[in-house]
Parts: sequence; C-alpha cells; structure tokens
Amino acid sequence: LGWKFYDADDYHSLENKKKMAEGVPLNDEDRIPWLCALHDVLRREEASRQNAVLACSALKKIYRCILMSGASALESNERERPRENTALKILFVHLDGPVDVIARRLEKRRGHFMPSELLKSQFDTLEPPRAPENFITVSIEKSLPEIVLEIERGIVS
Repeated sequence: LGWKFYDADDYHSLENKKKMAEGVPLNDEDRIPWLCALHDVLRREEASRQNAVLACSALKKIYRCILMSGASALESNERERPRENTALKILFVHLDGPVDVIARRLEKRRGHFMPSELLKSQFDTLEPPRAPENFITVSIEKSLPEIVLEIERGIVS
C-alpha cells in the first residue's frame, strides 16, 4: 500500500516493557498513556494527509476509542460516540484465532519482551470489536496472502 507502518510495541515505556518481561500483565493505568501516544502518532499522520498501519493490541473498546479520540475518549460520553469531527477514521482489523495457534506462534518469537505466558491475560482482557465499531475480523488460520488480501478488501470497501 505504500503506507507508513508503526509497531505499537515500539512505543511502550521502559516500565511497561520491564513489567511484561517479568510476566506481569499490563493494566489500564499502564496502557492509557501508551494508547494516547499512539493516537498522537496517528493524528500526526492524518495532519500530513498520510495513511498508516498500526500493529497494536487494542484489546478493549475503550482502547480503540482512545486510538481514535485520544484522552478525550476517557470522558464517559466519548466512549459511546466519539466526536465525529475530531475522531480519527480508523479501520480496526481484528486478527482472530484459537489460543493454541497464537501460543505456538508466540513461542517461536525470539527477542521480544512479552513472554507467551501473558497470552492468557490478553484473552481475558479482550473485548472483540462489534457494531457500531468500524472493523473487520480476519482469521489468522488463513494463509498470509489470504489475510493480506482480505484486509486490503476491507480497506477499499
């Protein structure tokens, strides 16, 4: 697509990385500043009229709202209806698959601060996107080319 790519893991604080490396799951207090920083990155891209891809575990609906609206999403009315004129237009891609498949992939990953033992805590936290959120769900059990094609179709539709 020729879009800039951002890995949200690159924006975690040293404290968050240390916590995860020690096998301690992050909580909302840990994640909110990180998500606000990611919103700022996306807002900067939008201001430059650039499209971007952000790989991010936006596990909860409020996390996705923060990505769209920044800290203002923490106000109660903002959770249900982000201000259309200020919210970023984001297509969320929910990569969905069985825990055992994801666990096998995590075990093969080398040099990452998050151990596979934290996978259960991520599934415990997960609130899959649902209407009226702007999202598509793509199975990770498909081949990589099929996954990419399905995401590309979701972007243009």
